[in-house]
Amino acid sequence: MSDSTYLRLVDPLPDPDRPLKWLHGQIRTPPFTRNARIEAGFLLRQLQDGFSVGLPRSRPMPAIGARCHELRIPDAEASWRIVYRIDPDAILILHVFKKQTQSTPDHVVKACTSRIRHYDADRDRR
Repeated sequence: MSDSTYLRLVDPLPDPDRPLKWLHGQIRTPPFTRNARIEAGFLLRQLQDGFSVGLPRSRPMPAIGARCHELRIPDAEASWRIVYRIDPDAILILHVFKKQTQSTPDHVVKACTSRIRHYDADRDRR
């Protein structure tokens, strides 16, 4: 992986070791191969450490919301996507799915926006 793929944020967020909060999905072998699972874990750890992961491994997902992105995990016979949002206190995992079409399916976008809405509403009540 090239050094330009992982850039330290210029102004890192307050907690450089943000936890992962799983709102939906998991990364297990199977269905992920061992190598894909390791790649996903490495990229998620980079995000937790305050690094910005860019193309080709991650791309913004403005259709879902602000600070939302999709990790791209190539696998032996599939391509996986992990939709996440970067919050100041955590990395929210919104959805994990096997890529089967050119664009992100509408039901994935709707599910992710719904999860964000519920998560933010619950957090505001605290």
